[in-house]
Amino acid sequence: MSVAATRALIQSYYDAFNANDHEAFIALLSDDVAHDINQGGRETGKDAFRVFLKKMDAHYREAIKDIVVMVNEDGSRASAEFMVHGKYLSTDEGLPAAAGQTYILPAGAFFTIKDNKVARISNYYNLTDWIDQVSK
Repeated sequence: MSVAATRALIQSYYDAFNANDHEAFIALLSDDVAHDINQGGRETGKDAFRVFLKKMDAHYREAIKDIVVMVNEDGSRASAEFMVHGKYLSTDEGLPAAAGQTYILPAGAFFTIKDNKVARISNYYNLTDWIDQVSK
């Protein structure tokens, strides 16, 4: 893929996320997508990603803003730096109690692109910062 096509793919990924359009979001992923969850394990495949999205929807409402996308020379890898603006809707197991707290969190993601699809997404943010924000 070209640099411009990869940049557009990553932007489409975040546009679909922000629109809460799960099917458009999933359509951008390879069938065997690897999803590295922040401070968690790796899940593989679109079905696992759908389960992850359903869990996220139950506990969080988030929008990704201030996105900066960086792409390597051949378009096979990309990264994004952004701010997560969110609301903690219901308590997620092992985390502080939810009471509608809001948060703004810097985050980053790394992507591998294969056959014009996202084949790997690895998300990173500071969990301690998030816990501090929702514990106030």
